[in-house]
Amino acid sequence: MPQRLPPLNALRLFEAAARHRSFKLAAAELNVTPGAVSHGISALEEMLGVELFVREPRGLSLSPAGEHYLPYIAEAFSLIAIGTQTLPDKRKRRSISITCAPTLAARWLVPRLADFRARWPNIDVSVDTSRRQAGFPVDGFDFGLRLSRGPVNGASWQRLFGERLVPVCNPDYRAGLTNADGGVDLTRAALIHVDTASQDWQAWIDGAGLDALDALDALDLHGGLRFDTVQLAFDAAAAGLGVAIGRRPLVDRELAAGTLVAASPTSVETQTAYWLCETPQASARADLVAFRNWLIEQAAGFVESADRARRG
Repeated sequence: MPQRLPPLNALRLFEAAARHRSFKLAAAELNVTPGAVSHGISALEEMLGVELFVREPRGLSLSPAGEHYLPYIAEAFSLIAIGTQTLPDKRKRRSISITCAPTLAARWLVPRLADFRARWPNIDVSVDTSRRQAGFPVDGFDFGLRLSRGPVNGASWQRLFGERLVPVCNPDYRAGLTNADGGVDLTRAALIHVDTASQDWQAWIDGAGLDALDALDALDLHGGLRFDTVQLAFDAAAAGLGVAIGRRPLVDRELAAGTLVAASPTSVETQTAYWLCETPQASARADLVAFRNWLIEQAAGFVESADRARRG
């Protein structure tokens, strides 16, 4: 007699909730209610005869049984995704899905997509900028653009380009900070911070070779304005509200247009870089290979032009 398997939908609820350690986040990902997630997992636990989660007032955690069960379910979904995506597709149009942080997508990827579309008009591209952590190939993405210190297990990674930190502000605001000798006195500036990159100012100080103690005394690294996105920080700096740490290439558009200017001649290379990660079966599809090669070509061209600009 065939073994009775748990319902696929219940297993999907379990995998998402286990990955997020949250019924609420799993519900948002799967577009259902938290109650539906809780009910489905309770039904799964009753069917299996074990508790998969420890439900406590301070949060949700996996039980020992859940910790044991999760790798099997995650691998099963990965195999289903791989098998599905490697099926022969006779349709003329192909679709490529990529997950990318919203600021990088808007400022670097999207302006270059016209070139890709001109070369491969029959390949559609879908860009997802949600902030949730995506898994390969479980979540159905072909590629991801990630800011990271290095490769992470679970996917193939290739470095595209690094970042450089530079203080930026409105031209008029910089003029108000300029001393008689032409230098910019950042100690008189209101500093603009990004919550998701809270160490940028300290990283720039350390990389610029400034004396850490003197810099901390002179610059109020805890005061100023705070925003939850890089875009809002750039907008605030362009509006003359203070000085933000710009991340090149994300701030290159404003620097080229003159809406933002460097408040210091010193830029500092970060320890992080932008990486291209891909689903394991990317090499089996010609359209994915074409997109991967195009992204690498675009990144190489960007690095070359940035190097020429710095030398010039």
